[in-house]
Amino acid sequence: MPRAYEPDAWHTWFTHQASWTQSTRSWLYREARLAQASDILEIGCGTGVITEELAQVGTARVVGLDIDPAMLTLTTRRESRALYVQGDAHALPFPDESFDAVVCHYLLLWLADPVQGAREMARVIKPNGHVLACAEPDYGGRIDHPPELVALGQRQTEALRRQGADPEIGRRMGEIFTAAGLRALVGAMAGQWTIPSTDGGFEAEWAMREHDLNGLLATEELRRLRAIDRQALRAGRRMLFVPTFYALGRKND
Repeated sequence: MPRAYEPDAWHTWFTHQASWTQSTRSWLYREARLAQASDILEIGCGTGVITEELAQVGTARVVGLDIDPAMLTLTTRRESRALYVQGDAHALPFPDESFDAVVCHYLLLWLADPVQGAREMARVIKPNGHVLACAEPDYGGRIDHPPELVALGQRQTEALRRQGADPEIGRRMGEIFTAAGLRALVGAMAGQWTIPSTDGGFEAEWAMREHDLNGLLATEELRRLRAIDRQALRAGRRMLFVPTFYALGRKND
């Protein structure tokens, strides 16, 4: 993931992003019995938003791993039960069968080799352990409304590809987990739209859009689209839907 963005701003974005998938994560945690787990690993933990949540699920030892040391600087500013380490998802620095569960959230789309990443997750889980991919998007099914904002969605998809991501990874979740030797339950999240009572979420989303679209759209065009988006949101016309998939995997017998 590109890092030309301050860690504090990333933390704001990750917190907002996590709010979209809260209900699905809670369900996945229950299905994987994380409250009874002894050891949990989150890969691609970023600034620790999900890691800190996992540390509150039960009494497990929780480890957060990220490849970017700048992201991990924020995790040292807080008191936490979790342990944070730097490492690569393609080659996890842990022995086989070290964790009861491995969790990731918007990670696989950023991996150069998502199958290898999933194989590493499968390697470090204990027998009968679980791999939870809580959210992976598929921009190939994105819906933008009103029509003036369709171009915005297309440019964001292009921006993700330029940054090295696979914006259509959601549809591949089943094959990725199968190739990693995991039996998987795969599903897609439903969407909900509410008119925000504050502009906090809108501002967080647009800060990320402007970061992604820098160089792809002129400043004046970005301002025009932002104004259209704000007006549509307040009028109840705004719809942005990106199919987002999850997968709950276990090792094959």
